[in-house]
Amino acid sequence: MTSGSKRPPTPRDSFAALVRREGARLYRELPWRNTTDSFAVLVSEVMLQQTQVARVLKYWERWMATFPTVDALAAASTTDVLELWQGMGYHRRALALKRSCELCAERYEGRLPRDYEQLLELPGIGPATAAGVCVFAYGQPQVYLETNVRAVYLHHFFPDCDQVADRELIPLVEETCDKSDPRGWYYALLDYGNHLKSIMPNPSRRSRHHTRQSAFEGSVRQKRAELLRLVLAAPGTTTEELTEALNLVERSAARDVTLPDEVELLLATLAREGFLAARATHWFVAE
Repeated sequence: MTSGSKRPPTPRDSFAALVRREGARLYRELPWRNTTDSFAVLVSEVMLQQTQVARVLKYWERWMATFPTVDALAAASTTDVLELWQGMGYHRRALALKRSCELCAERYEGRLPRDYEQLLELPGIGPATAAGVCVFAYGQPQVYLETNVRAVYLHHFFPDCDQVADRELIPLVEETCDKSDPRGWYYALLDYGNHLKSIMPNPSRRSRHHTRQSAFEGSVRQKRAELLRLVLAAPGTTTEELTEALNLVERSAARDVTLPDEVELLLATLAREGFLAARATHWFVAE
């Protein structure tokens, strides 16, 4: 190649052009994409973990109106936090988010750190969430690897492979990331990946790290959520009353009743995880 001549396009260039083109065509206008506030971005990333975008749309703006800053969430009561989170599922995420804000209020003057490694030190923040904050709030070109992004790379680079490990994807994600516009690049990947999953068998199922979400109804998760809802609605409810109320729900759904010993175990687990506290046989939200 002579000096000053253009290099020929590579397969990576073609891939990048396709992602940008499809991303523009499929772009989703979502409220958390209209801000670079790091706390607002963090809330969206936490809510979007294993939760459909349609459900997050119902909760994110209400959450931000109630707890608009790190300090506001840090100062909030656990009861208020869990009540606002009702319906999102995975309540431990709400507690971890509150605890992260408490630490940021103590360590970083009420701001989220800009450093990826410091973000990882906060409760409930893993590699994808930390990278999401860095990319979408701070414009840093991190490796952001979540299910829709995985779907794109598996579809294009591993079309006939199963059990593909993230360590095989990460170099590709790192190499193809648009360092000048990581935010726009990952929005394009997210929207293109979401589209791919809607028109074909989900490519991300071929990831070694893919886990199929178990059914909620009738599960231990459902029973835990119902017990927490009952205590939030009526603090001071006894173990016996909670058992009776839970089994009304179970019977109405034509499911087997939950035995008293099982309810006691569920309540003890919720207490150990920081959700509930007992006074004698009466239950309250832990503060």
